[in-house]
Amino acid sequence: MIDQVRPADLAAWFAQDADAAPVLLDVREPWELQTASVVPEGFTLVAIPMNEIPGRLAELDEGQRIACLCHHGARSQRVAAFLNQNGFDRLANVAGGIDAWSSHDPSVPRY
Repeated sequence: MIDQVRPADLAAWFAQDADAAPVLLDVREPWELQTASVVPEGFTLVAIPMNEIPGRLAELDEGQRIACLCHHGARSQRVAAFLNQNGFDRLANVAGGIDAWSSHDPSVPRY
């Protein structure tokens, strides 16, 4: 099962495993990243559009905690499920996506 983590709870989810640097995997398209993005605080931000994930799987480390992010949470949930099927088990979906993040952090524009 993939954890569903609200943006406000993401830091606590990442902190559950201090052994590996956590990753926020943003699976949105480049234009979406230009419209609204988050500032990495306590995690590494990796941006790989959803359709490129299969070909770029080697760029991700199975040992890291990875939280997947998209606009509303549907694409990131599919990516998290794909990663899980490919041996990743420290996964979460950012519930509500960047849209929910923008309501939690007013510095992130809503679109």
